[in-house]
Amino acid sequence: MIDSDHHALGSAKRSFHHPRPCRYNVGMDVRIRVAHFDDVPVLRQLIDASVRGLQARDYTQAQIESALATVYGVDTQLIADGTYLLAEVQNQARPSGSSVTIAGCGGWSKRKTLYGADHCEGREDALLDPCTDAARIRAFFIHPGWARRGIGTLILDACEDAARAAGFTRLEMGATLTGVPFYLARGYVALEILAVPLPGGASMPIVRMGRQI
Repeated sequence: MIDSDHHALGSAKRSFHHPRPCRYNVGMDVRIRVAHFDDVPVLRQLIDASVRGLQARDYTQAQIESALATVYGVDTQLIADGTYLLAEVQNQARPSGSSVTIAGCGGWSKRKTLYGADHCEGREDALLDPCTDAARIRAFFIHPGWARRGIGTLILDACEDAARAAGFTRLEMGATLTGVPFYLARGYVALEILAVPLPGGASMPIVRMGRQI
């Protein structure tokens, strides 16, 4: 954790830019639904494609490969809790007719774990107290082919609404550098930079962010 390095945090904040406004394609029908265990194989493919396709500008190839092996992946606790969501796109514009694609995923959590898949070290699955703790925004991944089309916004809206309905008034997350601009545009603020440990003594920076809801 680099919470004492205020200069680094300030520099990181200045380097983040807000994304372009999200726009929806004509003929795109999106449905948000709860993820099931049967979705895990597709989720694994989606996460791999998202990380490799969207994070290359913010992390080195070595960081990406190490993170895919030790940090990123499916958190089945979110699925078990019923708090992991999928965005299904039914694209009527395809010549062959309609087809359904999982374009993105993301969730919220009532547990202490801030980031990471089942195999990630340092998990804390104890329940949070809505009266004193912030719910977690977790495991957002958008397929590169569906980036900047409003998919993340739809999932985040649903997560925020669900956390609010569960009694939480604050949200926190461990955002990748790639995701920070999106969350800044949604009213989240950077709280501290965290160094996620990777094999061989390496690490990758993420940003703990939060907001009131």
